[in-house]
Amino acid sequence: MRRDTIAYSLAGTVFGFALGYMAAGWGGGMPAPAPVTAAAAPAAVPAPGEPTPRTTIDPDEVKALETLAAAQPKDASARVQLGNMYMDAQRLDDAIRWYTEALKISPDSPDVETDLGACYVHSGRPAEGLQRFDAVLEKNPDHRLAMYNRGVALLNLGRQKEAADAWEAILKRYPNDPQAAKLRQRVDEIRAASAPSSAPAGAAAAR
Repeated sequence: MRRDTIAYSLAGTVFGFALGYMAAGWGGGMPAPAPVTAAAAPAAVPAPGEPTPRTTIDPDEVKALETLAAAQPKDASARVQLGNMYMDAQRLDDAIRWYTEALKISPDSPDVETDLGACYVHSGRPAEGLQRFDAVLEKNPDHRLAMYNRGVALLNLGRQKEAADAWEAILKRYPNDPQAAKLRQRVDEIRAASAPSSAPAGAAAAR
C-alpha cells in the first residue's frame, strides 16, 4: 500500500498527486503546484527526492499476481499489490477494483482503505473518498494520511472551512511534524481565500 498518497485541491482546482515512500510526516515534501482544470486529469507529481511513478505496467507481473490472487481467494496481499501497481500507473479504475477486492477479504486495513479513498478523490469522486477517510478515522483517529486526505476531499467538495479545520486538527496533534510549516501555509491560504471582505465594495482601504 501507498502510505504517501496525497492529492491537492483548492477551491475546485487540482494541484497534484504525489506518489513515493513516506520519508517522514506526510512525505518527503509538498509537490510543487501544477494547476490544471478540474475537468482535466491531474498529472502525477513525485515528492522531492522520490522516484517518478511508473507509467507502464509489466503484463507478466500482472498475470502472475492475478494468478496468485485467484489461487488464494482468502489472501488480500496479491490484490493489494495489484492495486499499488495500477495506482502508480494512474489507472485508477483498476486500482479501485483491486483495493476493493482486498478490503472484502481484509476489511480492517486502514492503509489500503486510505489508498482507495485517494483513488476516488483523484478520479473525481471526492464524496466517496471522504466516506473512506471517515471510516478509517472512526477506527484509527491518529491516521495522519487519512486525516490529511480528508481535508483534500472536503476541498474538492467545496467545503473549504471544514478542510482547513481538518488540517488544523493535524497541526494541533502533530505540531513538531517536519511538514507542519508547509501544511500551515496551506491552511492560511485557504482561510485567506475564503475570508469575507471587511470593507464595502468600492470603499477605500483604511490606512
